[in-house]
Amino acid sequence: MPAKERAAIEAELDPPFRVARPAAQTAPFVFCSPHSGRTYPQYFLDQSRLDATQLRKSEDAFVDELYDCAPAFGAPLIAANFPRAYLDVNREPFELDPDLFAEPLPDFANMHSIRVAGGLGTIARVVADGEEIYEHRLRFGAALERIERLYRPFHEALESLLAETRNQFGFAILIDCHSMPSNLMTHNVSMRPDFVIGDRFGAACDPRLTNLVSEYVSDLGYEVFLNRPYAGGYITEHYGRPKSGIHALQLELNRCLYLDEPRIEKTDGFDAVRTDIAHIVGRLIEAAPRQLVPRAAAE
Repeated sequence: MPAKERAAIEAELDPPFRVARPAAQTAPFVFCSPHSGRTYPQYFLDQSRLDATQLRKSEDAFVDELYDCAPAFGAPLIAANFPRAYLDVNREPFELDPDLFAEPLPDFANMHSIRVAGGLGTIARVVADGEEIYEHRLRFGAALERIERLYRPFHEALESLLAETRNQFGFAILIDCHSMPSNLMTHNVSMRPDFVIGDRFGAACDPRLTNLVSEYVSDLGYEVFLNRPYAGGYITEHYGRPKSGIHALQLELNRCLYLDEPRIEKTDGFDAVRTDIAHIVGRLIEAAPRQLVPRAAAE
């Protein structure tokens, strides 16, 4: 990539992510929104065969705003500014699709995961509905540059937030915040529920915390599924280590509750959902530490 174009992208994606911190962290929680970034570099748009609206089909639109109550409850929120279609930090660092690149990939790349097979690796080949993103194949150097400049700093910041939280409270709870399209059929689920809670089938989080979240969401009248069709992605799997004092949950919200999906615009339901999420977050932050302290201390 020419230096002039690289500099333009760096300026557009500066900063690549943001961390909203409370004045003082009083809760053992970290909230993360890795897919709500909506800054599309012009160079990326020029490479794509899709327009900006089509590219946004992969975006968890406005999820960062739905959870922006977190700092008011004493917990930090980290959110990517770059879009998922450009780089997906909820993947392994080198989960790459060989069909996307002009040259053979190095041996350390994971080219055979289910996500790569679907075209949704670290550098996505398609958007969420399966449309191809790029006019031409990419050079591996382009992927390496995105990973070094965006992926690694994001994960370093997230890891630091979790370490600081665990050091302060003795354990940390990561809530990975996402949204899901309303009309896709996956794993024999023809109609999506309102929320899906993913804890990697119990491996990423103490079940007491999973049950609390399910209870609080259900109390507001939402339909909740556990681990289907989403059990949690790389972030939940990688950071969720209950025996090491870090619990991770992925929360998927049905977009039809707050979003005009074809136009990617907020609906009249946005404010109500945002209020409900604040209610859930508040109850969770109040109750979860009391649930987890005994086991965290025992370990």
